[in-house]
Amino acid sequence: MSAMRIVVCVKQVPDPEAAFSMFRIDEQAKKVIPAPGLQLVMSPFDEQAVEAALRIRERHPEAKIAVISMGPETSRNAIKHGLAMGADEGVLLSDAAFEDADSYSTACTLARAIVKLGGCDLVLTGRQAADWDAGVVGAGVGELLGLPVITFAKDVQVENGIVRVERVLDDGAEIVEASLPALVTVSNELGAARTPNLRETMRAARKPITVWKAADLGLGANEAGAAGARCVIERLFAPVKNNRCEFVAGSVREQAAGLVERLREAKLI
Repeated sequence: MSAMRIVVCVKQVPDPEAAFSMFRIDEQAKKVIPAPGLQLVMSPFDEQAVEAALRIRERHPEAKIAVISMGPETSRNAIKHGLAMGADEGVLLSDAAFEDADSYSTACTLARAIVKLGGCDLVLTGRQAADWDAGVVGAGVGELLGLPVITFAKDVQVENGIVRVERVLDDGAEIVEASLPALVTVSNELGAARTPNLRETMRAARKPITVWKAADLGLGANEAGAAGARCVIERLFAPVKNNRCEFVAGSVREQAAGLVERLREAKLI
């Protein structure tokens, strides 16, 4: 029986703990511009997806884990973090053609890379990226690969060709099973991801990272990046805060009557 193959899709993002003041919005370019020197890290939800893969390998030592990231050359650092956590190999999808991709063209590129890898038994992603919080790419990859998709996992178990997932719901949890191959998006309820130790960090430097461009994936000029995007941003801006506070004078009874009057004027009651 061949070894289980797990692919984890990760994204490098500006540090989610950074203050809002570290970002500005270019309304004309419709882009968020981080401050120079702002630390870039692996999206925390993706870090938990790597953790889920490592927990599976603890029960199935023969499993092999590949970490894939699409982005600029700096995304290599996110891959190295996954390797230092314990993944076996990395794939960096880096090409000018991938720039300004939306959720669809990103999912398309990742799906093509997974096919080029020879497929896998399980794809893991974070529930959403910590920058745009769209939560679309993971399910999109599964759709493009024709895989069953299970979202918001807090626990992932694999046995006898079946993935068994405990999903997070608004009012509890549920257990869902699917036949492999499948795709699972991992939620923060999985628990904290492990911190790479010195030994694994040193070993990560010797683990292979393959770099593929659009041509390596067989992507046409209209399939990748901005050219393949299907989302149109009409406007990107910081909302203007225009709060107004009014105090209603008088006795408690007069204040209550005044409040009711103003609520009626505003057609709130």
